Amino acid sequence: MIKHVPKGVGVLTVSLLLTGCAAGPTAPPGGAAPAATDPAPPPSVSVSRDVTPQRLPGLGPETSARVPARARQAVVVTGRSRDSSESTVALYERNSAGWKIVANWPAHNALKGWTEEHRLGDLRSPIGVYTLTDAGGLLPNPGTRLPYDQSSAFTLSGTGSRGEPLAGSFDYVVAVNYNREPGTSPLDWTRPLGPSRGGGIWLHVDHKGPTQGCVSIARQHMKALLLALDPALNPVVVMGDAASLAR
Repeated sequence: MIKHVPKGVGVLTVSLLLTGCAAGPTAPPGGAAPAATDPAPPPSVSVSRDVTPQRLPGLGPETSARVPARARQAVVVTGRSRDSSESTVALYERNSAGWKIVANWPAHNALKGWTEEHRLGDLRSPIGVYTLTDAGGLLPNPGTRLPYDQSSAFTLSGTGSRGEPLAGSFDYVVAVNYNREPGTSPLDWTRPLGPSRGGGIWLHVDHKGPTQGCVSIARQHMKALLLALDPALNPVVVMGDAASLAR
């Protein structure tokens, strides 16, 4: 069960936005969620399914060693370069034959790219391997098996770094377990490494521009990812620029 979100969550959400994902003012807590429902997600980008490598593609020995042996599902976020905000997200599942790709989608990461030492406000996404245990969003649970916290505190407005509207970016989110307590709502403010190391790093709906630290994919792909993630498969996210992941 996901833990109860404390009172004052509206203020907490503003702080969370400023430390992780795209910043912008939030609507007052208790604001009504949109009534419209999403259409069924279209098919994923076509990918080859005839290769089952023992090591996740694109990962070098150092990064591969950080993937838990029990993980049988992996979201691999590969940045175009160290300072780029463009990336791809690939979903893999592992069976007795090895890792097999399930889907592959275009994505955005932080405005200034990637870092191995993420700090509050640095506008870079953290490089690393992190577990995925909790989800949430402004909209109702679309059917994910992850614990899901629906809350008006996921309301977002304002514009991003390219002037693009941010509304709807947090309709669906999956918390990346960087500097947070697993088993809590994505809105939980606990920061085990301390507040200076940032937090609020999520996978969320793309707003067609760079984030402050999160990774974003199109709405239909985000919904498809939520439906695919299975706690029984111990999912992880492996994220970073291509050169760093290849080490």
